[in-house]
Amino acid sequence: MTDMTIGDVTPCSRSLKRVAATLKRRRRKQALLQWIGLGAISIAFITLFILISSLVSTGWQAFSQTHLTFEVFVDPAEISAARLPRGGFDDALVVSLGKLLENADMSDRDTARAVEGVLSNGAQFQLRDLVVADPSLIGQTITLKVPVADTFDQLNKGLIDRDTPEALRRVKNREIAWFDELKAQGAITKPFNLGLFVNADSRFPELAGLKGALVGSFWALLVCFLIAFPLGIGSAIYLEEFAPKNKLSDFIEVNINNLAAVPSVVFGLLALAVFIGWFGLPRSAPFVGGLTLALMTMPTIIIATRTALKAVPPSIREAALGLGASRQQVVFQHVLPLAMPGILTGTIIGLAQALGETAPLLLIGMNAFITSAASSPFDSATALPTQIFIWADSPERGFVSRTSAAILVLLGFLVMMNAVAIYLRQKFERKW
Repeated sequence: MTDMTIGDVTPCSRSLKRVAATLKRRRRKQALLQWIGLGAISIAFITLFILISSLVSTGWQAFSQTHLTFEVFVDPAEISAARLPRGGFDDALVVSLGKLLENADMSDRDTARAVEGVLSNGAQFQLRDLVVADPSLIGQTITLKVPVADTFDQLNKGLIDRDTPEALRRVKNREIAWFDELKAQGAITKPFNLGLFVNADSRFPELAGLKGALVGSFWALLVCFLIAFPLGIGSAIYLEEFAPKNKLSDFIEVNINNLAAVPSVVFGLLALAVFIGWFGLPRSAPFVGGLTLALMTMPTIIIATRTALKAVPPSIREAALGLGASRQQVVFQHVLPLAMPGILTGTIIGLAQALGETAPLLLIGMNAFITSAASSPFDSATALPTQIFIWADSPERGFVSRTSAAILVLLGFLVMMNAVAIYLRQKFERKW
């Protein structure tokens, strides 16, 4: 045999040395790539933590509301059954509240007006509704629990610094003394702010709630689902299973993929021009908002449905065709049920994306000041994202915490919808 040794080093050993030299370098690059990936994930989690922390630190105060509980005499001299629903309900409240304040001279007009400022503007309407519902309350003393004005709500929550000079504070020293006196009597409480979910929008922060926005988002998403789900799935089934593979189908597929990347404001401009300008549909209506969101969601549903259909193994189709099933039976009785988990996941993710859209809804006018919840998709309404936009643009200090609280509510709905999508995918997904 020929001796392959050259200078006591065989070709095999030289190759091993070269591999060993490059192996260390490759391992260093792999470790560097892993550290870069971990760093990116860490930055993402830190950013998310900062975002959630800032929202919670600002918005948690909005989930409680300061209330005042006191005895109110429904004075027949101010409130009579013949004049209902009119009457001096605010005067009855002020007189009854003034009796609890020892240092308040209610004969002074400015003092009486300042005492009235402790109560929310909605207190008189709350008393009015009680008396209108039961006129026998006139002449009686009833226990009333009403929210205080936003300024005193912030004072109770520590958002107003008492050490600030009086000229720079929104509440004066005597008003703070009145509030402390009411608190010492046990008349001040801070329960869970149920009004945040059962009240519609209001100019007064202590009365503003998300009911109108929640109902508006529900109607818009319902219209979006009823339109985008059947049309999106039907289009995907036709393009994937029945459409001939030619230039026209390729052109349609390319445009569907492009539509999924179109900015949402473009869909808003399209809806403003077509649905409102041409068709004359009502402005600020959830029905128009649902149509706009359906246009945005359909490309996502089509792409997700086609991906789910492609994931079904060809052997399923071949086996069904071999047993004599028609093409339609193969698709609707065998392929579609197996692809349904992926379809539902894509649909829910698309709806979650639609729930958080703001720009198209602003363009069709779903940012109007609406003080009642919509009873149908054709009534004027707002949505959660547009309600957040309205509150963020309000100058009142009380809307700051409510804006953050509304964002937390919206994020909660998005997390729940994504959690449902993940659950459905893990529960019904078939692995081949």
